[in-house]
Amino acid sequence: MIIFLIGFMGSGKTTLGKQVSRITGHEFVDMDYIIEKEVGMTISQIFEQMGESWFRNKETEVFSRFSSESNLVVATGGGAPCFNNNMDLMNRVGITVYIKPDTATLASRLENARYFRPLIASLTHDELLNHINERLTAREPYYNQAKCIIKGNNIKPEHVIRLVFGDIGTE
Repeated sequence: MIIFLIGFMGSGKTTLGKQVSRITGHEFVDMDYIIEKEVGMTISQIFEQMGESWFRNKETEVFSRFSSESNLVVATGGGAPCFNNNMDLMNRVGITVYIKPDTATLASRLENARYFRPLIASLTHDELLNHINERLTAREPYYNQAKCIIKGNNIKPEHVIRLVFGDIGTE
């Protein structure tokens, strides 16, 4: 089984993915890390030098490799479900889980991590809130196609495991 964790940047996909991986014994995979390692550049450098379209195609290439895998927990990039039918692919080969904290929590987390995220580093607090709201509005139609949706600001790995393995839908 492949568990794909999707959601906005700062939602906790990587942290939660590592925890779920430890508990289940599944291998943890961070999509952005794989791409950075293969390309030899940071995501910001890839966007700057290769462009978003190239990056999105690379994401899809990496996703397509997972179709024959099992026992993975995959933390996707925030925009990954929104391009190249990636959401359909993920839903076909695994279980998608949308991690959905509230906007204030996302803003707080991103505000504290802005120096590690060059795309938002120069935004003021109000601009950051605007950015989050605009992006979420555009991305939610994709995110909401997830097989499971977990709303909350302090999601525990047990919530994900219960939903995925207990097959109880959304919470």
